[in-house]
Amino acid sequence: MSYQVLARKWRPRKFAEMVGQEHVLRALINALDNDRLHHAYLFTGTRGVGKTTVARIFAKSLNCESGVSAEPCGQCGTCREIDEGRFVDLIEVDAASRTKVEDTRELLDNVQYAPTRGRYKIYLIDEVHMLSAHSFNALLKTLEEPPPHVKFLLATTDPQKLPATVLSRCLQFSLKRLSPPLIETHLQQLLQAEDVAAETAALRLLARAADGSMRDALSLLDQAIAFGGGTVSEQDVRSMLGTIERGRVVALLQALAAADAAGLLALVAELAQQAPDYQDLLAELLSALQQIAVAQTVPAAVDEHLDEREAILSLAGQMSPEDVQLYYQIGLIGRRDLPLAPDPRGGLEMVLLRMLAFRPLQQQPDSAGQAGAAKAAGTRSDEVAAPDTVAQAGERPPLADASGAAMDGPWRELVESLQLKGMLRELAMNCAVKERGDKRWSMVLDPGCRQLLNKERQQRLQEALSAGLNQRVDLQIEIAGETQITPALEQRAEAERRQAAAVDTIESDPNVKAIQKAFDATLHMDTIRPLDS
Repeated sequence: MSYQVLARKWRPRKFAEMVGQEHVLRALINALDNDRLHHAYLFTGTRGVGKTTVARIFAKSLNCESGVSAEPCGQCGTCREIDEGRFVDLIEVDAASRTKVEDTRELLDNVQYAPTRGRYKIYLIDEVHMLSAHSFNALLKTLEEPPPHVKFLLATTDPQKLPATVLSRCLQFSLKRLSPPLIETHLQQLLQAEDVAAETAALRLLARAADGSMRDALSLLDQAIAFGGGTVSEQDVRSMLGTIERGRVVALLQALAAADAAGLLALVAELAQQAPDYQDLLAELLSALQQIAVAQTVPAAVDEHLDEREAILSLAGQMSPEDVQLYYQIGLIGRRDLPLAPDPRGGLEMVLLRMLAFRPLQQQPDSAGQAGAAKAAGTRSDEVAAPDTVAQAGERPPLADASGAAMDGPWRELVESLQLKGMLRELAMNCAVKERGDKRWSMVLDPGCRQLLNKERQQRLQEALSAGLNQRVDLQIEIAGETQITPALEQRAEAERRQAAAVDTIESDPNVKAIQKAFDATLHMDTIRPLDS
């Protein structure tokens, strides 16, 4: 017996076997069980999500010899013939190959005749958006008022191309792209039934490569089984897909975070030996940057099952949010323009070097505090420290007495002098000094920023503080019971004061008032910005 591909062998034959699309199945099941049937249904969605499969199961439910039901028997002659694609009253039409109006008229000539065997005569028109304008016009009247024994099931990947007159005559169901975890779970179950050994990491790669399409996932799985000689391993799947190990992507990001151009080029040279798909490599890089941005905003939202989760969280502390957003934008544009590059590898190198070249310079401390802050951080006033690192300091920066409310001011100055970046700086800026001694500092964190605190970040802040004070410091951080006056709050208050002053200046300006009066103009307050000091 000839081999049957997995996509056909495991095609669902009833609604319960469908993967995902619960929002569509619920509506169809209720319609069938409650005898609330429409005459025309439109199924939309990208390729391989189950549009035609749902339509065939629906046709089986309508014509099953045991009666109209959401659970066709699957055993009667009608059910078997529909599964085998030879039921006479299920007319399947590929609109892409029958676009002429003559084809549509020929198809509709037999609408008036009763079904030969089934309860309903069903027209399943796939890729219906490919019909010509004249074909749609020929279809409209029948589609609006078909005989009671006729049902239309239309499927399309591009519903925007359908005339509004057709859309208004159909019940429309939009099938969603399937998530990688959903596809991965289904592949695991299928391989268990097929008795094929597979590595979880390999199935995760296939699920991502399927891009939301179950049919693509099954086709790729067929290819992977053949490629691996009956087993599915991560290494084989990576070779087959031309994808790069995620650890290499993390290494690229670490080199970016360290502004190590030589290291970046060396890594690209290593990757080039594997002849990777550079478009996919950039896509992996963008995916990792998106995860870093999530980690910087809501660390708890990072997937706990992600293999490189710790590396992502670490990079979130090493990079500033501004850098991550910039890298992501440059990567997006670079991926779009990569086909235009004379050489794909050279194009990737230019994207990475562009990320470094356009990296924003860190602002230096202003006027009075510039020399002292640079001295405290162990750098010249015209130098910028590496991300989240602090050089050994020659002396302590000036600090206020332990008592009194003036403590927050010096803490803010010390934070600036430490040249912290990214999430580490955010943690420090949202802390207030509770108690300090020569070797022990006790701080409280704004309760609204509790997600910033973790063991690793507290340790790194302790090391930075020890280096800045030129002595070993034991740092304790606890969540405050109420909001504290922190450097971050001070900054926001200052920004609000400057904004209010800028608005007041504009509103009271006699020239602005004259323009408003002469032209009946209105000030847009949200566009007013204070000048940088």
